[in-house]
Amino acid sequence: MKRSERPPTVTPFFDKGSSTFSYVVKDPDSTHCAIIDSVMEFDQASGHTAYAGADSIIEYVRNNELTLDWLIETHVHADHMSAAPYIQQQLGGKIGIGAKITVVQQTFGLIYNEGPDFARDGRQFDQLFKDGDHYQVGDMVCQAIHTPGHTPACMTHILGDAVFVGDTLFMPDSGTARADFPGGDAATLYNSIQKILALPEDYRLFMCHDYRPDGRALEYETTVKAQRADNIHVHQGISQEAFVEMRTRRDETLDVPQLILPSLQVNMRAGHLPEPESNGRVYLKLPVNLFEH
Repeated sequence: MKRSERPPTVTPFFDKGSSTFSYVVKDPDSTHCAIIDSVMEFDQASGHTAYAGADSIIEYVRNNELTLDWLIETHVHADHMSAAPYIQQQLGGKIGIGAKITVVQQTFGLIYNEGPDFARDGRQFDQLFKDGDHYQVGDMVCQAIHTPGHTPACMTHILGDAVFVGDTLFMPDSGTARADFPGGDAATLYNSIQKILALPEDYRLFMCHDYRPDGRALEYETTVKAQRADNIHVHQGISQEAFVEMRTRRDETLDVPQLILPSLQVNMRAGHLPEPESNGRVYLKLPVNLFEH
C-alpha cells in the first residue's frame, strides 16, 4: 500500500455522553476529507434526538472549505447512534461500512423481528468494504482491513499513517474490546488485533472511545509500537489462549451498554431511523430479557 509522503491531518471531536471520538481526516495534498464514526445524540428517557456534535463537525468542514468524500463507520456501534445520514445530507460523501454488515443485519433483524421491508443486504450503505479494499480520500490511498471479533463487521481503516481501529483496541492502559455481543468471538478478536500490531510501528492509532482509567486525562491517539509494548490485554508475549481466558472472564463482569438496544436498530440502517408507522411517529423496539449472562 502506498503511503503518503506527508501524514493526514486528524482532528478529533468528543461526545461526552458516549465517550466516543469522531474524526475529520484531511488528505495532506488536497482539501478532501473523511469523517470517521460520527455521533447522533439520543436521550433515552425522552426519545429525543439531537445533532450538536455533528453540527460542530459540519461547521469545521465548512469553515476549512473541505470536500467530504467518505463517512466511515468502523462497525455497527452499540453505544451511540450514527449521524452519518444527517451529515451526508449537508456535505455529501459516501457512507461506508464492512461487508459483514449483512451478518449483523440478519442477526438483529431476527432479534427485533423486523419484517420483509427491512433489507438485510447492506443496501442502506453506499459502500460495503471487503478485507483489503482500497479507496481514496482526495489523492490519499486508503485501505480497509477486516478485523472482526468485537462484531462480525468491524473494519480497521488506514488513511496514510493514521489507523482507525474502532472498538478493537483501546489506549494501552485500557486494553481491548469486549467480545460477548452476538457474533463476537475472543479468539477472532485476538487474531484481528495481530493484524493491527503487524503494521509499521510508527503508525498512529486512533481510538473510538476512551474511558479514562484512574481518572487520567482524556486520550485518543497512540502508536503500534506503544500497543505492542504496553497494551494491558494483548501486548507482545500474550498468547491467544491467555487472551481468550482473560477476555471471557472479563466480559462476564461487564454491564450492557446503556444505548445498545436503540443504537443497533438505527446503526444497522446506516444511521437512519425506522420508517414512521401509520400515525406518523417513529418507534424503536425494546426486546425484553435479550442480554442475560
